[in-house]
Amino acid sequence: MGLTAIVLLGVAKLWMAIGNVSLFPIRWEPELLPLSLAISLGIVALSALLYRVWPAYRLSTIVYLRLVVRPLHWLDLIWLGLLPGMSEELLFRGTIVPSFGGGWLALAVSSVAFGAMHISGRQYWPYAVWAGCVGAILGYSAIATGNLLVPIAIHISTNLLSGASWKWYFSRHD
Repeated sequence: MGLTAIVLLGVAKLWMAIGNVSLFPIRWEPELLPLSLAISLGIVALSALLYRVWPAYRLSTIVYLRLVVRPLHWLDLIWLGLLPGMSEELLFRGTIVPSFGGGWLALAVSSVAFGAMHISGRQYWPYAVWAGCVGAILGYSAIATGNLLVPIAIHISTNLLSGASWKWYFSRHD
């Protein structure tokens, strides 16, 4: 997880340098925190609903999260929130979205790339599709607010909430 975060940070920095891209601003706007948390709760709730009604998503989610969450200790969940939340947002929403003009094309490119990064095998495509949809929500939040801190907060809180939920689930069912 740490290595992936470093690689994504390096790619984002290189992209900004070569492409002369200016990053979305990162501003502390306390009034956007409740919105970020509400969106995060919505993402977690939608994922739980998909888990219940879409068997292929359930299978791909279990495999992915057993690989990622199960080996972590409870305190490691902090890193699960922070590292991907910051590095992935810096690359996908902070760098890719502005590079493609910040409109619908930029949203589509960053969302598809984000989903593709979450492919862990051909049979696990439903999880990657879900990640692409979440990427669209995160991208839209950056474009709509003009503030990269919003998708960062959503991503971190989503990873923390879902990671803790899954850690609790695995502790009771394994």
